[in-house]
Amino acid sequence: MEVKSRAPGKIILAGEHAVVHGSTAVAASIDLYTYATLSFPSLSDDENTLRLQLKDMALEFSWPTARVMESLPGFNSPNPLTPITCSPESLSSIASLVEEQNIPEAKIGLASGVSAFLWLYTSIIGYKPATAVVTSELPLGSGLGSSAAFCVSLSGAMLALSGCISLDCSQESWLSFAESNLELLNKWAFQGEKIIHGKPSGIDNTVSTYGNMIKFRSGDLTRLKSNMPLKMLVTNTRVGRNTKALVAGVSERTIRHPDAMEAVFSAVDSISNELSTVIQSPATDDVTITEREGKLEELMEMNQGLLQCMGVSHASIETVLRTTLKYKLSSKLTGAGGGGCVLTLLPTLLSGTVVDKVIAELESCGFQCLIAGIGGPGLEICFSSSVLPDS
Repeated sequence: MEVKSRAPGKIILAGEHAVVHGSTAVAASIDLYTYATLSFPSLSDDENTLRLQLKDMALEFSWPTARVMESLPGFNSPNPLTPITCSPESLSSIASLVEEQNIPEAKIGLASGVSAFLWLYTSIIGYKPATAVVTSELPLGSGLGSSAAFCVSLSGAMLALSGCISLDCSQESWLSFAESNLELLNKWAFQGEKIIHGKPSGIDNTVSTYGNMIKFRSGDLTRLKSNMPLKMLVTNTRVGRNTKALVAGVSERTIRHPDAMEAVFSAVDSISNELSTVIQSPATDDVTITEREGKLEELMEMNQGLLQCMGVSHASIETVLRTTLKYKLSSKLTGAGGGGCVLTLLPTLLSGTVVDKVIAELESCGFQCLIAGIGGPGLEICFSSSVLPDS
């Protein structure tokens, strides 16, 4: 039996950093995916191994199922309908299993993801031998939700083969989970995210699970439905950043300039709310779409200016802004800033020639450019190989 899943990455359209200080933020899925394939050996195979292949990293991990059972006892009859948090004791046992794999020093950052896989698999499936293969279109550590898409895609494939949810295995196309099953999936993916990040907000896995867009403020998440097509150029500056240090820097600036920063956060809140209203407004013709896109461009530019006020821009981000501005395109950083990724709205009527020129100029600076549709579906699964990209 084999199942394939795909889970989208995410971007922050508006409100990053300010959301920590009580403002509204808006996040959306992008049609760049992490794919997971999960298969059980046939009964005739004498196979007693759990395998995880990270194709993009050219890494494969394997554990005898008896070794997994010894390290993580108590999952002979797993309950996939009840997501459970990994205890410190279990996390320590998992760490030992991962250490045995001798991950290359240059790729040691992947260890937490491997740990999340082991916890999710034993909790949902148990000790059954299997092979999981993961590939991704998302650059790692760039603020596009790669770890959440990893957890969502794997959890989705595991739940699909766990027998706890009803799915039409005869369908040879991408299928979505029922609403109640999406909620279950989201809770499991969040458990994986906790192993990777410690104290995640839950925003990334929620966007990857449900797709489309969400508005969030002070822990409250509201799902939005976009009524206009949106396409973004996502530029990965390839500059790493320290999210905790950037968040702390904004907080320190707020202490030094409380009144000014309160005004900044209030303005960001207004931008996020207006942006969500614009996106949800029906746009039925080119004139209306162009008008809406114009508003979004202005909101993005204002948000970027406020992020600069917060001190989270970077020379690489400013290079992207200057380059896209030459072509009269609007851009903003997405996520923590200090490097990472920059969003550029690509208007519906923009010629492909202009897009090619912008990309060529940005790539000449050493940046990576990806074109992504915004607000598409969340996790989908498939029981046919025909719809997966070659990998």
